[in-house]
Amino acid sequence: MNPTELFYRKTAAEGASGFGLLIALYDTLAGNLQRAAMAQRAGDLEKRCSESSHALLVIGHLEDWVNNGTGGELAEQLAAFYASLRRKLVVAEVNKSPEILEEQMRAVLKIRENWQQMDFRSTIPNPEILPPPTSRVAGTYSGASGRIQGNWSA
Repeated sequence: MNPTELFYRKTAAEGASGFGLLIALYDTLAGNLQRAAMAQRAGDLEKRCSESSHALLVIGHLEDWVNNGTGGELAEQLAAFYASLRRKLVVAEVNKSPEILEEQMRAVLKIRENWQQMDFRSTIPNPEILPPPTSRVAGTYSGASGRIQGNWSA
């Protein structure tokens, strides 16, 4: 990750919602998998190992996040996905397969898209419906004198 990308991610994480932080982790994970696949194709063993190791670290953070949650069906599905992702990452390393890495990157991006949609839905403000203005007397209010001025007669 270059310094500009790191600065962008740090800035984006400041004040981010829970979904925003989760999306940032998925972005990081997808980037790690993509760079590991590119390094494998280029024969750059050191870069591939570095990216794969960081991907495993991110998966660990995601697993920890799920394990510290309240549980439920979604938590079980995510835990199974992360375990599968970890296994397939190891298989990709052993088989030196950029295709497996890219397949996992696509799976991560698909789930990331779902988190992004949920984040978008959670940030849409509910429209505030204001009651229609009520006026007892036609005219304008003068804030300085505290009197209503208008055209009326008694």
